Amino acid sequence: MVECPFTEVTVTGVGQGHVSLRWPWWEVDPLAAGVRWNGGVALPTPEQYGWERSLFRTEPSTDALAAGDVCRVGVPPTVMYVVDVQHFEPPLETGWLPRPARYLGLLRQGETHAPGVEEQTYQLDPAGGEPFRIRLLYRPFACLEPGDEVADRDGRAWRFDAAWDWHAFDGGRFGTPAWPLALLARRAGGPTPEEAAAVARVTAVGSHAEEVERWSGLALAEPVALRP
Repeated sequence: MVECPFTEVTVTGVGQGHVSLRWPWWEVDPLAAGVRWNGGVALPTPEQYGWERSLFRTEPSTDALAAGDVCRVGVPPTVMYVVDVQHFEPPLETGWLPRPARYLGLLRQGETHAPGVEEQTYQLDPAGGEPFRIRLLYRPFACLEPGDEVADRDGRAWRFDAAWDWHAFDGGRFGTPAWPLALLARRAGGPTPEEAAAVARVTAVGSHAEEVERWSGLALAEPVALRP
């Protein structure tokens, strides 16, 4: 669940299909080389492509605003799911502060990820200055971490790379591990007896298919592997 409290702002301009607002949460980056930010952010009007993917909404709506108006901008409570996470070292030079060091690629509940489609996700900087409130509703395979190696009920060894991305060490291209799972190794070392016991306990009942079904019921979307 993502939301951002509505804040009073000034409309600095109106163009074809968008409204520019004086953004209240960023500052101009005086050390940005060759990048100049004018302090504004453009939001699309409802009839424009990209409006559905834009998290921010105005009160009143963007199509009812004129230059000089004072309105409120924020994010109403919105259920989304994480498609990818990007890290930047050093942080990106954008023209504003704070410089983004990480982006979460998000899709709205009800929209299925289409790999290869550009600009499908909303890129959210969780430390970007906007007072986002982010609440985790559900994490599939929460007892596992990327890079974990497990053995399944049938004795097959697997590496867990992401929620829908499993690698079978026997070379099999298809299939998913049969529960229960035994945690064999963890990328950071271990596992500890407590970590191994947690994976065994969580996977003692249920199945991979049930985990997928639960996620789909919350995301209202089909799971798509990040890699083929």
